[in-house]
Amino acid sequence: MALLEISKLTRTYAGPDGVMKPVVNVDSFAMAPGEAVALRGESGSGKTTFLNLIAGILRADSGAICLDGAAMSELSEAGRDGLRASKIGYIFQTFNLLQGFTCLENVLLGMKFGPGGDRERAEELLRRVGLADRLNYYPRQLSSGQQQRVAVARALANHPKLVLADEPTGNLDRRNSIEALKLIRETCRENGAALLLVSHDREVLGAFENVQDFHTLNRAAQKLEFA
Repeated sequence: MALLEISKLTRTYAGPDGVMKPVVNVDSFAMAPGEAVALRGESGSGKTTFLNLIAGILRADSGAICLDGAAMSELSEAGRDGLRASKIGYIFQTFNLLQGFTCLENVLLGMKFGPGGDRERAEELLRRVGLADRLNYYPRQLSSGQQQRVAVARALANHPKLVLADEPTGNLDRRNSIEALKLIRETCRENGAALLLVSHDREVLGAFENVQDFHTLNRAAQKLEFA
């Protein structure tokens, strides 16, 4: 049984001239539990919009997204939020950490939207990503690589079935990129989570056996104003 099934998915945006422009037009896409898939896509190809549709952050214009047996299109905004909190971990390119909260608090706050705070698990995840001595540090006190590690721990906090990673190494130098990718792959395997990562970095893509071209998958225009 597939963990993620997508069919006839479309999303458009209004351009500056008011004309609706296609951003996502994906006929079919599926992932199995525990599978790791990388999508190759340049900036502006619609890949972030695609991930946001899967996460339920955006609502599709048409089509179906089925995640672990739940039909995303049939859910209210609150229902999509609940499904995302319980089934999905999202690793953003810009980390999206709350600057006024410590590393530990950032992970615990992520848990609040799911089954609830679990300090022991939050501390264990941060230890696993090499930040046992940084629990009470604020994001501004961390390097970019360390902030990405907090983001990985937060994404895995609620035992997600699917982890989405949007250019997760885009703001890191080469050494930290390699370490972050290894960390993401290992922690997803250890937690039994499927991983869908989008990137245009050849070295990142080279670490995956299953690499798909998003330009081929997405039948919308190749160069879009919105990504």
